Amino acid sequence: MSVMLDIRLKRVNKIYHEEEIIIGYVVVESKSEVKHEGITLTMEGNVTMQLSAKNVGILEAFYSSAKPVLLTSSIIEIAKPGKLPPGRTEIPFEIPLKPRTNRTLHETYHGVFISIQYYLKCEMKRSLLNKDLQKLLEFIMEYKSQKGDSKAVPVNFSITPESLQNVRYRKNMPNFVIKGRIDSTACNIMQPFTGELCIEKCDAPIRSVELQLVRVETCGCSEGYSRDATEIQNIQIGEGDVCRNILIPIHMIFPRLFTCPTLKTNNFKIEFEVNVVVVFEDEHIITENFPIEIIRP
Repeated sequence: MSVMLDIRLKRVNKIYHEEEIIIGYVVVESKSEVKHEGITLTMEGNVTMQLSAKNVGILEAFYSSAKPVLLTSSIIEIAKPGKLPPGRTEIPFEIPLKPRTNRTLHETYHGVFISIQYYLKCEMKRSLLNKDLQKLLEFIMEYKSQKGDSKAVPVNFSITPESLQNVRYRKNMPNFVIKGRIDSTACNIMQPFTGELCIEKCDAPIRSVELQLVRVETCGCSEGYSRDATEIQNIQIGEGDVCRNILIPIHMIFPRLFTCPTLKTNNFKIEFEVNVVVVFEDEHIITENFPIEIIRP
């Protein structure tokens, strides 16, 4: 006998804010009558952290604070033990999205070493001869707005061989002048990252001009911390040996689940950076780094 269990939400985009009521219904479908020992719905939100491979064995004491942080948790019984008729049965539910005592709800974020996720889990208990049924559904938690200054913070930059750091063989570098502007390093997560770039002079042929978005995840406590930077996305804004003295527009959309407002807590931090990267034909690469703050004004 095949029984299908599913969770449906009234809100199609599955985006909710703190203190809102999550409304939906549990669907049970079967060709015959279904006997069960009760149906429950659990809502949980947690922060999961893990060390990168390079830090395993170095910060053993860190594992105590790397345990998942439970942000919200509640459970409701939506059906008492009994029987469901053949066909399709819809059981409505309402569950409030509230933080646990002394906790704060953070935005949904899917990272490499840190993840913040919220989900609903429906469980149908059945007799010993039948396997219990479970269904998991993730929903998105977003801030309504954030307090703080949301004014634009423009940055003008100029990249030359003399301005670069950590360069071993500066004499072998071609002569170049790259100038540009970042419209703001305080970024609205709902708006694109914008600016412009101009190759004023470059003696060597260029292969590509790219824009790289980087996440910087820090897990830490009093015993130590693990800090790792990983690429989220890389966008090519100039292909080949681009024309000199031509303005190249910078335009990048922040990915929905792989970015979130910049977050700093006692146990972890989620920060972001943007790299302007120029790749030469001879494989040499120059990079200019811009730490940014993402906000939801």
